Amino acid sequence: MPIPNDYVQRVYAGVLGKIIGVYLGRPFEGWTHERILKTLGPIDYYVHEKLGLPLIVTDDDVSGTFTFLRALEDYGNSRNLTAQQIAQSWLNYIIENKTILWWGGLGMSTEHTAFLRLKHGIPAPLSGSTQTNGKMVAEQIGAQIFIDGWALVAPGDPELAASLAKRAASVSHDGEAVYGAQVLAAMESLAFVEPDVNRILDTAVGFIPKDSIIFRMIADLRSFHAKEPDWRKAFSDVMLSSYGYDKYGGGCHIVPNHGLVILAILYANDSFQQALMIANTCGWDTDCNSGNVGCFMGIKLRIQGIQAGPDWRSPVADRLYLPTADGGSCITDAAAETYRIVNMGRALAGLQPLAPKNGARFHFSLPGSTQGWQVEDSPESRGTVTLASHAITKNNGQETCLGIHLHDLAPGRIGRVATATFIPPDASKMPGYALMACPTLYPGQTVTARIGLAEASRAAVTCRLYIRSYGGGDELLRTHGGQVMLQPRDFQTLTWRIPDLDGAPIAEIGIEILAGHDAVPGILYLDYLTWSGTPEVIFRRSRAGGSMWLRAWVDAMDGIITWEGIPEEYRFYKNEGRGLMITGTREWQDYRVKADLTGHLARSFGLGARVQGMCRFYAMLLCNDGTARLIKAFDGDQVLAQCDFPWEYTKTYKFCLQVQGHRIMGWIDGKLLLRATDSDRPLTGGGIALVCEEGRASCGPVTVQAPQ
Repeated sequence: MPIPNDYVQRVYAGVLGKIIGVYLGRPFEGWTHERILKTLGPIDYYVHEKLGLPLIVTDDDVSGTFTFLRALEDYGNSRNLTAQQIAQSWLNYIIENKTILWWGGLGMSTEHTAFLRLKHGIPAPLSGSTQTNGKMVAEQIGAQIFIDGWALVAPGDPELAASLAKRAASVSHDGEAVYGAQVLAAMESLAFVEPDVNRILDTAVGFIPKDSIIFRMIADLRSFHAKEPDWRKAFSDVMLSSYGYDKYGGGCHIVPNHGLVILAILYANDSFQQALMIANTCGWDTDCNSGNVGCFMGIKLRIQGIQAGPDWRSPVADRLYLPTADGGSCITDAAAETYRIVNMGRALAGLQPLAPKNGARFHFSLPGSTQGWQVEDSPESRGTVTLASHAITKNNGQETCLGIHLHDLAPGRIGRVATATFIPPDASKMPGYALMACPTLYPGQTVTARIGLAEASRAAVTCRLYIRSYGGGDELLRTHGGQVMLQPRDFQTLTWRIPDLDGAPIAEIGIEILAGHDAVPGILYLDYLTWSGTPEVIFRRSRAGGSMWLRAWVDAMDGIITWEGIPEEYRFYKNEGRGLMITGTREWQDYRVKADLTGHLARSFGLGARVQGMCRFYAMLLCNDGTARLIKAFDGDQVLAQCDFPWEYTKTYKFCLQVQGHRIMGWIDGKLLLRATDSDRPLTGGGIALVCEEGRASCGPVTVQAPQ
């Protein structure tokens, strides 16, 4: 089936629906219907503030959904993607006991159980099967909560969506859990092209066995809905009576929660708010159910449907976090994830990718999108600006941009808008799932922004770029770039090469607006903002204290020692297997990384480059068999070059690893020791890593610079 004309907009609505639903249901996850009604009443809007909790959180529903889908692009966007390839993406992106999953233990958490099976060599789909893990463990909810992305890449193609969903679900689940995932994926795929819920369900249930519990439960709910208009009766007379937690046990069974998803959709009457209210007020696994319902309703009703009720979007501002071993992709937004998904879907359909505004990081091309940009709420800037999406004429056509509305900006008052490039202060102590991330912007890179002042604005304004970085004690320090004065109807392009910050990670980038002598109402347009180039940066310990300098590295070690007085910048160990400390982003391509490393009882240690996770990188290692090796990790290790090198414990060696095009070169103590050319599925971009396998190592300052 051809890609729908409104594919991008519907994917965006589905992504928004997913994250809105998760954020709405997360604060009272696991509560009963009775407790929700007694404590909160019907859930018509966000309730996080009533419970003293943040709105934007890390959550397995979001992280797993948008991370495991990356198996498609990692394996060439093939329609023949296998369950084992999806499983390899689990092993690549998950950091054991730290990211994405609920680490509830073997036999308790289905996903933790499946991860351990994969780790110990049991391949998918056996890793998630009833045969391996038993029926109770295999039929919990996780297959369904991670499934939306497989529908989003298969618009109007329920057969493909259900097939991809089955392959993905079988990595960790089996039986009824897989059936529920298939039905939901088919439903969401059909929501792109079919407005009638009953016709959607007629087709979706055709992909699962007629003697399954999921098939029977959906039939029971549909039959009851045809004669009873009150969702509360359906909840009590069908779900509680026949499909409740008392009948389907374990940590969080698929059957009761899938039933609530279907119930909410049936009784929503094409209302986004009504659907989320039902899914959340019923209780049980509220963030999971609400996220699935929100995605389906978003696809079906589009942005207009989300905006038909209360303002769901402004508090969220497109923000979401994806903590994985690919830490440079953690700080992201709904628009960025939309285009990643859309381009997977287009590739499956044989179409070229889309890259709005020449691939700018922030392009604001989707309706109402703010891509995480927010107004600073400091005393000097409070009340001076607000944000809204705007259409501007550009290249004989119209494009959308971010409109920064000036409200009587005057001398002594500063308008500031910014977006996170690393862990924001209010997310540094995230409850529940940990927020692990690398910065997305680094010294040495060049920021480019196109800004303009609307014709109706009454006076000129001065604009300048700025960043805030974490200093000693983790306080935020502001650094300014150059400035320009804008007249009404004037557009200009700002460029700024980020200066050295002595290793301090950059937390946000923003724009300041200053007035002259008079109060200035008007609109400033941010057409796009992006950055590029090779970082020129030195990573080192903060001598002034704090923790964010270290959190700029994604920690996939068993321990990182930061005791006061130790001489090294970094000391780390891995008890079993290979550990990594990772920083940087996929956008890094050609560069060299240098560091002084010392091995202590390590099986191997060294430097990694173009790191894309736990299982995809290049590395130069000193190994305990007396060799130096240049390896490519890509679903297993491939030795690209090797030589004898009888290194000594506790002796420090100067490492230098360079990646440039297909060439990889490694020096130790200034001598070119290893070189290789990789033209077979080469890794073209990624961050850096400190590597240690089964032992301890330490490291001095780490330098990244352009290749030489």
